Amino acid sequence: MNIENYSPEELQRMIRAYEKKRAREKKHYQKVKDTDEFKQQNRQRAKEWYEKNQGIRRNYYENNKQLTIAKNSYNYYKKLDRVNDFKIKHPKKYQLLVDNHYLSEQKPSESIDTSNDSSSAEPSQ
Repeated sequence: MNIENYSPEELQRMIRAYEKKRAREKKHYQKVKDTDEFKQQNRQRAKEWYEKNQGIRRNYYENNKQLTIAKNSYNYYKKLDRVNDFKIKHPKKYQLLVDNHYLSEQKPSESIDTSNDSSSAEPSQ
C-alpha cells in the first residue's frame, strides 16, 4: 500500500472511517467492561497467557542478568551524579553497557569529523 496512490479525498475518507471504527470499538468496550461475563473471560484469558508464558520473563532475565545488574548500577550512580565514579569502579560493567549500546563512549559532537569538510574545499587540479 503506497500513500501516493490515493487522492487527498480518499485519504480523508479512510481517516474518518478509521476514527469512526475506533469510536465504535471504544463505546462497545465502555459498555461491556463492567459486566461479569467480560471480567471472567478476561481473567481466564490472562491466566492462560500467564501459564503458557511464565518462563519467558525468567529466561530473559537469566540470559541478560549481567546487563540488568550493570544497568541498575549505572542508574544508581547516575542518580547520585557520580557517573565518573561508576566508570572508575566498574570498568567491566561500563564496557558491557557500551557494547550493548546502552551507553555511547563519545558525545555526538565529538563524533563529527569537521576536518574534511567538503563544502568549503577547493576543487583539486
